[in-house]
Amino acid sequence: MTPTASGRAAPAGTATPSATAQLQEDAVYRKVAWRLMPFLMLCYVVAYLDRVNVGFAKLSMLADLQFSESIYGLGAGLFFIGYFFFEVPSNLLMHRIGAKATIARIMILWSLISAAMMFVQTPSQFYALRFLLGAAEAGFYPGMILYLTYWFPSHRRARMVALFMAAIPISGIFGGPLSGWVMQAMHDTHGLRGWQWMFLIEAVPSLLTGLAVLRYLDNGIQSARWLSAEEKAVLERGIASENAQKSGHMSLRMVATDTRVLKMTLICFCTVMGQYGLTFWLPTLIKQTGVDSVLHVGLLTAIPFSVAVCSMLLVSRSSDRLRERRWHLIVPFCCGAAGLALSAAFSHDTALSLAALALAAGGSLATSPLFWSLPTAILSGVGAAAGIALINSVANLAGFLSPYLIGLIKDTTHSTDAAMYVLAAVLLCGALLTYTVPARLVDK
Repeated sequence: MTPTASGRAAPAGTATPSATAQLQEDAVYRKVAWRLMPFLMLCYVVAYLDRVNVGFAKLSMLADLQFSESIYGLGAGLFFIGYFFFEVPSNLLMHRIGAKATIARIMILWSLISAAMMFVQTPSQFYALRFLLGAAEAGFYPGMILYLTYWFPSHRRARMVALFMAAIPISGIFGGPLSGWVMQAMHDTHGLRGWQWMFLIEAVPSLLTGLAVLRYLDNGIQSARWLSAEEKAVLERGIASENAQKSGHMSLRMVATDTRVLKMTLICFCTVMGQYGLTFWLPTLIKQTGVDSVLHVGLLTAIPFSVAVCSMLLVSRSSDRLRERRWHLIVPFCCGAAGLALSAAFSHDTALSLAALALAAGGSLATSPLFWSLPTAILSGVGAAAGIALINSVANLAGFLSPYLIGLIKDTTHSTDAAMYVLAAVLLCGALLTYTVPARLVDK
């Protein structure tokens, strides 16, 4: 028998009012997740594919255009310089005009620029289009993180962010084989090289998805016609209750000088160094173990990314269930560092190197969704819009530094081994910085 609010025992199997309310609340959030998350994941899958397919184009593009590894690394990284300059304005604009117009504009524009990559002939053209691609996509990722704060309170958000970010390895699982097949099957079709066809074909899903955003996405809880008034009230109570515990209104200047935000930025910088060092160079790391076929390289990249999907979902689920953030971030940091170091140690053995890269992907890619449970636990409103964008834009300079650094090291040493050790050290620094964050701030 279960005691009721009146003190009397409720019949066995009968839920108490509080338990019934919790079940109803869970059902509402489940409905929201099923409505939003598959579509948001699709948006990020096509976004990430257009962002990193240059890693596959590299396998033949460099030889065709006579580009060096350093030219490739600089071009790959310039994406994040465009990202840096336009990310905060884009997120503040989204907070003002809404997610629908912002996300659609971003996706349609970047699809056109990504398709234009097929016309690259010189380093200057490569640099310009990569910069413009970053400027076009600026605001997409932090905008999506901000968008999730409109719907899910902190204790439910890590799983949603992980689901959203699972699009990164999912794009690798499907995008790697697709890119390898297109480059091999379409090579010299109608006078175009395989990498040119790849840029053109893989831009189409982004364009179509961007147009779909205008019909499918809602700006927030109140504009969602698929929710009842009671369901909207449940969601708004959850968000209001969380916001009441956070910092009040913060200007952009206050956010930029907040020591907590600065520490979050450094931690995010470490996650990005590992994430993009791996994703931009994974095809090269696999190829240099002795795999010759572009298609086989594409198929093998699916293995580390598959491990990463499982890791991201399991670790974030555990973090939300236990409401613990720091150690759920520290452990993946350390696993990512170990995997990168081992991949360098076994760089001439395909099987062992692939196992190490799977560990690296499982660790380094799991750090990103876990990281965002930290700043979103302390920021709200305009402060969240500015803070998330500021953290992500500064930290994404690591997306510029990481591929460029690896390219320089490879040109100098003719090996990526030293670069993998450097990235492993950066991930360990991220673990140490995370350990210094007070648990009371983020364990919610």
